[in-house]
Amino acid sequence: MDGPLLEAHGITVRFGERSVLVDLDVAIREREVLFLMGGSGCGKTTLLKVLAGLLQPSAGEVRFEGRALEPEVGPVRDALRRATGMVFQGAALLSSLSLAENVALPLRARAPGLPAAVVEEVVRMRLAQVGLLDAMDLQPSQLSGGMRKRAGIARALALDPRLLLLDEPTGGLDPTTSDEIDGLIEELRRDLGATVVIVSHDLASARRLADRAVILGAGRTLAEGTWDEVQASADEVVRSFLDRHARPRAAALASTWEGT
Repeated sequence: MDGPLLEAHGITVRFGERSVLVDLDVAIREREVLFLMGGSGCGKTTLLKVLAGLLQPSAGEVRFEGRALEPEVGPVRDALRRATGMVFQGAALLSSLSLAENVALPLRARAPGLPAAVVEEVVRMRLAQVGLLDAMDLQPSQLSGGMRKRAGIARALALDPRLLLLDEPTGGLDPTTSDEIDGLIEELRRDLGATVVIVSHDLASARRLADRAVILGAGRTLAEGTWDEVQASADEVVRSFLDRHARPRAAALASTWEGT
C-alpha cells in the first residue's frame, strides 16, 4: 500500500456535554508499531475503539485501506473487522469457558463451517505461540494476570489478523512479566508482519517497541513521531507525562523486592 493502512480524520467523540476526543487525526502505517499514550482520561482507549470500528465518532471518519468506514454496516467495516484482532484491558476472557474454548470463539463465530479438527489445530498453535499450550484446559480464574494477557493475545491472533490492537497489554503487571509481554509482541510483529497499535502508559514498552508514538492530552494530539522525537517535545503536558512515568522497570522491581 502507498497510503496508511488505517487512518482517522477530524475525530470528535462526545458523551453528553463532555468531549473525549476533539478533531483528532492519526494515521497508522502498515507493519509499524504505534503507541497511543497519555494520562488517564486523555482518550486513548476511546480512540482505539474508534479505530477498531467499535465506536462511531460524533464527527470525522475512519478510513481502512483508503476507504471510509460506513456508519453502521458495510463492506469496508466488515473488511476492517476481518483484518483486526483486539486485546481488551484485562483480556476480557469468558469465565465460564476454558482457555482453549475462549481462543476458539472467533473461529466459531466468523468461520462456523470450519471442521472441529481444524479449530483445535489453530487453537493449539496460537496457545503454543504465546506459551500457554499446557494451560489450555484451565479456566480464566486459574490464570495469573500475565497468563490472561497472553491468552487475550492468543484469542486475538486466532484469525491471523493483519492489524493487532492492544489496550494496556502490560497494565497492572510486575516488571518481569511486562518484559515477557513486550518480548511476545516483538516476536509477533517480526514473525507475522502485523501492524500493531498499543494503548499504554508504559514508557519502557514504548522505548523498546515503538516505531512511532502519539501522546494525547484532553482528547488532542500533543506530540507525535519516533520515540526520540516525542522525548524531545517541549510541551508541558507531554513533559509532565514522560517525567512522571520515567521510572525504569528495574528500579520498580527492586522497590517491590525491598518492600517484601
